[in-house]
Amino acid sequence: MKIAFFEIKEEEKEFFEKNLKNIDAEVYFFEETVNEHKLPADYEAISVFINSKITAEILDKLPNLKYIQTRSTGYDHIDLVECYKRGIIVSNVQGYAGPAVGEFSFGLLLEAIRKLYIAINRVKEGNLFYKDLKGIEIEGKTIGVLGLGTIGTQIVKIAKGFGANVIGFSRHKKELDVKQTPVLEEVLENSDFLFIALPLTPQTKNLINCENIKHLRGKIIINPARAEIISREVYEKFDGIIAADVLPDWDLAKKENIIATPHMAYYTKEALRRIMQISLDNLFDFLSGKTPRHCLKEECIKNYKGCR
Repeated sequence: MKIAFFEIKEEEKEFFEKNLKNIDAEVYFFEETVNEHKLPADYEAISVFINSKITAEILDKLPNLKYIQTRSTGYDHIDLVECYKRGIIVSNVQGYAGPAVGEFSFGLLLEAIRKLYIAINRVKEGNLFYKDLKGIEIEGKTIGVLGLGTIGTQIVKIAKGFGANVIGFSRHKKELDVKQTPVLEEVLENSDFLFIALPLTPQTKNLINCENIKHLRGKIIINPARAEIISREVYEKFDGIIAADVLPDWDLAKKENIIATPHMAYYTKEALRRIMQISLDNLFDFLSGKTPRHCLKEECIKNYKGCR
C-alpha cells in the first residue's frame, strides 16, 4: 500500500514517521497540497489539510484511492458525495479543538468589547489616550452559542466562568446545564454576544443572513468557524462588530467593524498533538480493516442529497 501525506509540517512528519515505521506500506510526505502534486499517482490512502481541494478531477487522477483523511474538523474542502459514490472512505478529526478554539474565541470577544488591539497600538506609538475606548463587561450578559459540540461546549464552560448567562442553539438536546432551543431566532433575540460553533454544511451555509440578523439583540458576533456560515451581505452591511478567524474575502478585514485572524484558532501545541494522534488512530483503523472512528459517511448521508 502507498500512503501520501500532504501539507505536512516537520513536526508532523517526525510524528508519523516514528509511528508508521513498522507498517507494511510505503509512506510519502509532501509539503505541497494534493492539487500542487504531480498527478496521476497510485496512492491508496492520502492525508490532507484544508488547502487540498478534493474534487472529482483530483479523484480521477487517483484511481487506486480507497481512503482520505483530513487532519481537520472541517471537511468542506472535500467533495464527500463524489468520494462516497466512488466507494472512498473519508474521515476527519473530531474532539481535538475544544480548549484551543474556545479560549481563542473569548480572546476575539475581549478584543471586540475592550478594543485592546487599538489601545496596544496606540501605546506603542506613545499615545495614552483611551477615553474613546469605553468597553462592555461580559458578566451578567447573555451569550448565544450556535452549536453545542466540542467547541460549543467549551465556549459554554468559559462563558459560565465569566459569569455570563448562556442560551444554546442545537437541533438535539445536549447534556448541558444551559437553556437550549432549536429555534435560531430565539437565540438571536436573547444574545448580547453571539458565538458560532457549527460546521459548514449545506444546512449551515448562510445560516446568519440579512433577514435573521435583524433579530440579533446585541452587536457582537464571534465566528471561529467557517466564514460562509455568515452570508457575505452580513459581513458587508452589519453595523456591529464581527470578530472572525477566517473571512470569505480578506479585503473585508480592512473594514473598521471587522476583526480578523488568519485561521489560527486551533493552533496550539496541545491541539496539534491531538490532531496528529487522532489522525493516526483513524489511519490505523483503516489499515486494520475497521471503519475509521471519525468516518464522515453519516455526515454525508445526513447533509448531502444523493450520498448513499
